[in-house]
Amino acid sequence: MAGVWAGRRRAMGLLALLLIALCAPGARGLYFHIGETEKRCFIEEIPDETMVIGNYRTQMWDKQKEIFLPSTPGLGMHVEVKDPEGKVVLSRQYGSEGRFTFTSHTPGDHQICLHSNSTRMALFAGGRLRVHLDIQVGEHANNYPEIAAKDKLTELQLRARQLLDQVEQIQKEQDYQRYREERFRLISESTNQRVLWWSIAQTAILILTGIWQMRHLKSFFEAKKLV
Repeated sequence: MAGVWAGRRRAMGLLALLLIALCAPGARGLYFHIGETEKRCFIEEIPDETMVIGNYRTQMWDKQKEIFLPSTPGLGMHVEVKDPEGKVVLSRQYGSEGRFTFTSHTPGDHQICLHSNSTRMALFAGGRLRVHLDIQVGEHANNYPEIAAKDKLTELQLRARQLLDQVEQIQKEQDYQRYREERFRLISESTNQRVLWWSIAQTAILILTGIWQMRHLKSFFEAKKLV
């Protein structure tokens, strides 16, 4: 009977993971404006051993038409990615439209920075540049139509592959959350220990100060022959 209940619990846990995977959010898309020498950075929480793909395209502000138009091919964007320890994971110059890829090896906050090459942007000094950025993390970075064509997968097999990849990504996210909880626990324990030692030091200082004051008063009274 216990084995039956354990099997049901495992099945319910797997079903919950699959439901979460089906409701998992997709890619993160946004756009922003930058000036000639301006640098824009974003923080992305990424588990370890996770592939990240970023797609971007730029548009240049046309003062005459007062609209954003596609940028000239000569305009370039520099992409730099740093891991939580500050190590450079990616640093490369791209064109006005491109795609960058990297794999995280350390869990935590990764800094993704983009800035234009000012030599080209000097041609429209005082103008603005709009950058459309689409960041895909984990299984969202996979090109499933290409995978299906390469491995000759049926629609059912492809869907099963997507679900397995999503479950794997959820497991990585859970491992990362456990890592964060452990790190927070260690920081809390260290802080509590420091507070304890500081309280002990304060108590010791108060006791020593009281003893010194009592001895000083005793010496004063003895000198005045009051005792």
